[in-house]
Amino acid sequence: MANKLKKYTILLLLIIGLVFLGIGCTGTKNNEGSSAENVTGAESESIFLKGSDTVLPLAQAESEEFMAENSGKSVTVTGGGSGVGIAALIDGEVNIASASREMTDDEIKSAEAKGINPVKTTIAYDGITVIVNPSNSVSNLTFDQLRGIYNGSISNWKDVGGADAQIAVISRDSSSGTYKDFQKDVLQGDEYRPDALTQPATGGIVTEVSQNTNAIGYIGFAYLDSSIKALSLDKGNGSVAPTAEAILNGSYPLSRSLYFYTNGEPSGLTKEFTDFVLSENGQSIVSTVGYIPLKK
Repeated sequence: MANKLKKYTILLLLIIGLVFLGIGCTGTKNNEGSSAENVTGAESESIFLKGSDTVLPLAQAESEEFMAENSGKSVTVTGGGSGVGIAALIDGEVNIASASREMTDDEIKSAEAKGINPVKTTIAYDGITVIVNPSNSVSNLTFDQLRGIYNGSISNWKDVGGADAQIAVISRDSSSGTYKDFQKDVLQGDEYRPDALTQPATGGIVTEVSQNTNAIGYIGFAYLDSSIKALSLDKGNGSVAPTAEAILNGSYPLSRSLYFYTNGEPSGLTKEFTDFVLSENGQSIVSTVGYIPLKK
């Protein structure tokens, strides 16, 4: 009888052990399975933003001020390009995708297929700024001239009123929203010339143009500094320089909006941060960084 009781006791302990082991395994699985939900969850005290290199300096400045005012709340910001950020949003990896262009129809379809509902919020205005080295005598280009330089039909500065020198064409890479906007608005669907030097970040374009007297590139307005020169552009209505006023009123021909994309309407900490960017304080940071606020 004692031996039989001992066997039942051992069996009972074994069953209890298996039950607890099952609970432990289930708990681990649930924690792993909810990782994506934690990234996008409304109750999280930490959110993630990825995307446009044009928006990057603005998003960084906004997040630093937001965290300084909201102890214990974290906003992690990275760049990589609008396409990279949008892909991360579609895959449920980030709370906010920053973008210097609108999502494409294919991107929206991919998002919807994964249960993501992209919602766009305009946070600031920008103007794609065409730049040359300060020693370059050219100060303005027509859209036809600019298109010719970037599609390869114009290769010498003398053909657009400059020195007799080969043009060194600098471009962003294809993950960039600025690359896409420039191709749509300037190249009108043409392919970029095959000998264009591509840069993975806007800072690389600024560096290349500042060091090469024959280079040309394009950047976000906030990246403009004294090491490079902005060109005025003529789309048929006269030459217009990239200024805050011209970008805001739309007279500068490469004016555009900058965006946050979220999965559905922003909520939780994502909404808090978005509301901060749209607030008077947040829009003053837009001006400080060098972009154009929604209201002036």
